[in-house]
Amino acid sequence: MGTHMKTQNVEYEADGLQMIGHLAWTASEPRPAVLVFPDAGGLGEHAKARAERLASEFGYAAMACDLYGQQEVIRDFSAVLPRLQPIRASAAKVRARTVSALAALVARPEVDPSRIAAIGFCFGGTLTYELALTGADIKAAVGFHSGLTVTSPGDAQHIRAKVLALLGADDPSIPAADRSAFEGMLRGGGVDWQMTLYGGVVHSFTNPNADKLGRPEFARYDAKADARSWTQMQNLLADVFR
Repeated sequence: MGTHMKTQNVEYEADGLQMIGHLAWTASEPRPAVLVFPDAGGLGEHAKARAERLASEFGYAAMACDLYGQQEVIRDFSAVLPRLQPIRASAAKVRARTVSALAALVARPEVDPSRIAAIGFCFGGTLTYELALTGADIKAAVGFHSGLTVTSPGDAQHIRAKVLALLGADDPSIPAADRSAFEGMLRGGGVDWQMTLYGGVVHSFTNPNADKLGRPEFARYDAKADARSWTQMQNLLADVFR
């Protein structure tokens, strides 16, 4: 898009925390909008860059969402799980983080509230499904290398979003049993869903920094799967935002 991109912090409260979202947009009149949920490390450069790409490439308004408050990023991988565990275990904590972010985005004048989708990476992808399970009025929930274990699978009949899961076929953190259970949940809820498996691909395949973990059997960047998954997301968003 030829228009100049703007970015701004958006403050909102969730689960008793002061959240700071990162909003990107190219024009002031209302347009389709996308929530971008970050991985378990919190709101860092990866999710912010993806929000900016949604704005610059497609003209959407996009807000990368906070996870821990004040845009805290946890750099030490071993410190992530203890911080994440209480959130993952609580439907209330998870829903606060997603529903409050949606409300903050909907309130923006640049946003058409009838055309909103959510995408997310790793745990952020799980958060898009959690938001959909609340019955929120979102058109699509897209997870990239997203965990498929949710807090309230019994609410699948409330999902109004089209669900797209983009997964590494060899991701050790998302075994075939998880995929099967997730599929069963969506089928039972009568959901419009798609799941794509990328052969030879593991976790965090959209994130060039994944290789810094030094655990290539678990997480590594894959340029081909990154490009293919972004295109699939693009096609679904074009479809639901018509």
